[in-house]
Amino acid sequence: MTLSDKERLRYSRHLLLKEVGEQGQLKLKNAHVAVIGCGGLGSPALFYLAASGVGNLTFIDDDQVELSNLQRQILYKVNHIGQAKSKAASKVLASLNNDILLNPVCAKVAANNIGTLLASSDVVLDCSDNFETRYLLNRYCLKNKKVLISGAAIATSGQVMCFDFRDNGPCYSCIFPSSDKGDSTNCDNFGVLSPLLGMIGTQQALLAVNTVLGHHQGSYFYSFDALTFVLRSFVPVKDVSCSDCSQS
Repeated sequence: MTLSDKERLRYSRHLLLKEVGEQGQLKLKNAHVAVIGCGGLGSPALFYLAASGVGNLTFIDDDQVELSNLQRQILYKVNHIGQAKSKAASKVLASLNNDILLNPVCAKVAANNIGTLLASSDVVLDCSDNFETRYLLNRYCLKNKKVLISGAAIATSGQVMCFDFRDNGPCYSCIFPSSDKGDSTNCDNFGVLSPLLGMIGTQQALLAVNTVLGHHQGSYFYSFDALTFVLRSFVPVKDVSCSDCSQS
């Protein structure tokens, strides 16, 4: 497979980089990235994945666009209110890049469909906003040795976690045991600073691109304070008592 003349022009700034080049752009073109959740995190992630030339994008959401979403979910406009997020997102992304394959799915990821929806994906982005989905994605990616990039943001704090299950690394439950998941805290009841979601979602997209290009391996945890601009990182370790790891 080669790049067309149109693709060479579109991705010319990538081709100038020794870290990408033509071979790297072909890796992106052949990659399949799945994004679960097309909201505050999924919006910027999908924009940059599509712009970067990821050749196959699956994005899954069962919600509809509401007026209150527009404060932070930058994929959508006023005329999208009432439409399914996945379908509205597909229209916007197609207008950005019509040379990639877009697979919008209007559904909720569940135990009975996750295998079908994510089987061919190389990297999975967890842009959801609930623990049930996070643990489900964690168990699936752990079992199937996929790279899981999980993001979260609430109020003025954000987190990005990369779990590289190709090397038998730690999982989401190693850091956040399911027994400690607590209440249903989310943006609906605590609020969130709008640009923070853009920063976290963009970091998820960057990690996905770097993973496809081979620049990122291993598992990492990043936390970001939107008020102080302090970014902290550490390498998580596997919890020997983790229930999800013991079942994989």
